[in-house]
Amino acid sequence: MKALAVVGASETGKTTLIERLVDRLDERGSVATIKHLDHAPDIDTHGKDTARHRDAGAAVTYGVDDEGWFATGDARDLDEILDDLAPDHDYAIVEGFSGRHLPAVVLGDRDHAGRELASADDADGIDLDAVCTAIDDLEPRVTLESLVEKVKSAPNADRSGAIATFTGRVRTKDADDDAPTEHLEFETYEGVAEERLAAIIDDLEAREGVQRVLAHHRTGVITSGEDIVFVVVLAGHREEAFATVSDGIDRLKDEVPIFKKEVTADEQFWLHERA
Repeated sequence: MKALAVVGASETGKTTLIERLVDRLDERGSVATIKHLDHAPDIDTHGKDTARHRDAGAAVTYGVDDEGWFATGDARDLDEILDDLAPDHDYAIVEGFSGRHLPAVVLGDRDHAGRELASADDADGIDLDAVCTAIDDLEPRVTLESLVEKVKSAPNADRSGAIATFTGRVRTKDADDDAPTEHLEFETYEGVAEERLAAIIDDLEAREGVQRVLAHHRTGVITSGEDIVFVVVLAGHREEAFATVSDGIDRLKDEVPIFKKEVTADEQFWLHERA
């Protein structure tokens, strides 16, 4: 899923631009939108009864009718919502959230944290063709669930009886007296890492009984407890699936040039410099 933000003051036409982008991207795939709210949802819009449910202590409420649904709830941040959307959607457009590191179309002089895809004084000044081309070049948001959904749609999925997965995550510490890891930072040789990983996947998919293999390693800063790497294998039987997942992560770590910097509460260092 490709995710981006549209940021700017209310009078710059953010919603109008998002309408135009959704209309254009809907021709290519499924589009989800997320709006930043600076106040609680209007009770008349979202239903008096569900508001009463929320007041009584419900963590999440849904309103459903014959034409659609809405939801409200607590304890959901933008990253969690984007991760939930990734398996089922091709694009996500976020209105607002200028402080988040999302690629952004910027209207007016709004300060923003993410990479700028395009900018103008208002929505009328944005070239939609140029924005859509920039979106095509964005790195997709990949989750374990999105990879699982992708292997399920493989042409030969009807010959598989097993999906095995591996998820690597940032470990906070190995022992009680270790300095806790705050985050890891990953860098790659651009192009080389992709070629090596593609060659590994080709080798694994050539195995008897293996139908499809997908793998993804995140780069940049990844904080304690977050996911780093995924390997997903679609196979005829569990034996082939388990063995291929294990070999896949071993080969990824051994053969793909990915460099890791560890930042703990006490120090920071590149792991290859200590090898």
